[in-house]
Amino acid sequence: MIRNRRGIPKVAVAFLSVLAALGIGVVLMAMAAPPQTPGAVSDVDPHKAFGSKNAPLVLEVFSDFQCPACKTLYMTTNRQLMDNYVSSGKVYLIHRDFPLPMHAHSKVAAQYARAAAHIGKVEPVEQTLFENQEKWENTGDIDGTVAAVLSPAEMTKVRALVKGGTLDALIEKDLALGRMYNVNQTPTTIIHSNGQTYPVVGVQSYAVLHQFLDQLLSQK
Repeated sequence: MIRNRRGIPKVAVAFLSVLAALGIGVVLMAMAAPPQTPGAVSDVDPHKAFGSKNAPLVLEVFSDFQCPACKTLYMTTNRQLMDNYVSSGKVYLIHRDFPLPMHAHSKVAAQYARAAAHIGKVEPVEQTLFENQEKWENTGDIDGTVAAVLSPAEMTKVRALVKGGTLDALIEKDLALGRMYNVNQTPTTIIHSNGQTYPVVGVQSYAVLHQFLDQLLSQK
């Protein structure tokens, strides 16, 4: 792959140019990182990972359920990403919990979402948490928000997992990994391709992201 003097592949520089033209302020830089293969990405909870493990691109999305920008990314870009790249086997998408300390309810929301994932209900619970973010942010009623989309039997399992505390270690692993990547705000999307890692900070539009992903795929 052709690189510029700063060691960043030209495909990444082109992506930066597109972002600058659109007035999108994100960070994109090459980092020393493990290879992009799913087997080399550490501490993957299979309940929070989507797509084929043999996908040529791996995306780790560090997100906070109480973060408005994370809601925007989930509701717009990532939905199209799931439909057009994850489902087609081009991207292996990993959700990473990164609850920020200034958000009073974000860690509890992460606990409920993680518990729901472990009983096979990750999608409806993540969706309702983001769609109703403003409501439970004000009331703190995460339990009631999740209960609205699960059956009583499912909620019994979710509450038991949350109360048991076994999922906290998984959230802490995501936080530790985020700190290793120097994540300091959400959302941050870590893109792995050809042994390189590109952290994209902030909400990027699907139109811009898919252009960059297609360029990376063309380098394979």
